[in-house]
Amino acid sequence: MASVSALRAALLGSFSVLVTVLLGFGLPSLLNLGARALGLPETSVTECIVALYLGFVLYVATPRIPRGSVKVEGKAVFITGCDTGFGHALAKHLHKLGFTVFAGCLFKDKGAEGAKELEELCSDRLKVVQLDVCSDEQVDQAVKYVKENLGDTETSLWAVVNNAGVSTFGEIEFTSMDTYRRVSEVNLWGTVRVTKAFLPLIRRAKGRVVNVASMSGRMGCPSQSAYSVSKYGVEAFSDCLRYEMKAWGVKVSVIEPGNFLAATSIMTRDSVAVTAAKLWREAPTQVQEDYGKARFEIYMAATRSHCNTGQKDAASVLDDITDAVVSKRPYTRYHPMEPHSWLRVQLMTHLPGAMSDFLYF
Repeated sequence: MASVSALRAALLGSFSVLVTVLLGFGLPSLLNLGARALGLPETSVTECIVALYLGFVLYVATPRIPRGSVKVEGKAVFITGCDTGFGHALAKHLHKLGFTVFAGCLFKDKGAEGAKELEELCSDRLKVVQLDVCSDEQVDQAVKYVKENLGDTETSLWAVVNNAGVSTFGEIEFTSMDTYRRVSEVNLWGTVRVTKAFLPLIRRAKGRVVNVASMSGRMGCPSQSAYSVSKYGVEAFSDCLRYEMKAWGVKVSVIEPGNFLAATSIMTRDSVAVTAAKLWREAPTQVQEDYGKARFEIYMAATRSHCNTGQKDAASVLDDITDAVVSKRPYTRYHPMEPHSWLRVQLMTHLPGAMSDFLYF
């Protein structure tokens, strides 16, 4: 993992130096040419461009600066969505670091493999909890269970990691209101529900709330409106919570993963086929006629081919969540994503809409 980070830093650094030189020598001439054309005085802008771009290089390519770590001993973490994916791997990872882990699993009561695998570790520091984040009753039962199993209920629960989530796709006219409600009920309201329930314990510990959002919570994408709406909500909720919790000494961080479809299998070719059939079947007749089945099928083929894309190793996500939990000075936002995704997020969120639309749509 360290070698991958070093290689990434080296490649980004080399590329950035090259672009810096090109900008330093080429862009000033173009800007001065434009200034002359407009009748404005020429000024040397080389130093400014190089300084700004070197700042960009340092921000993107420099390895994370150590900021101290809290003591793990005696601390517990509650994680949602531990059946599969990030949550399952995170439960094992934080347990290995020495935390007491309460792993919330949606399908524990059904004997699903993810929950069974965690239980088979047979550790008194890893406790699997039945949890549907959409159920007030199950969330309340989880809080009760955690309190009963903590040695010191006032300070032992150090962090809550809201990881549980679902994904879907479909253009707006094909996406039903039920789908919007279902996705937000898990991704957004589940995060709010679990956070509110555990917040008194987190406040007493002056601990952490870590919410897993997405790069789609910073920028919208075609056919992902239901998912983006829910993740934008997580971003807003996290910001408000961070402001309110500052007085209590509680740190709130947001994790914004890029494309990890290959690592998590959150979308598969089979699930795409099932969803696609449902989208077409339930679409209004006028929408079917206007879009046409041929266009719809082309779009579905592109979506299926997208299932195995993205990063195959979730280590960067685990590293960032871990840093948010254990660092004395965690970041507000973490961006575990490929460099091109990070650049796209920056351009989409900082450029005028007309310019970012031109670049990407």
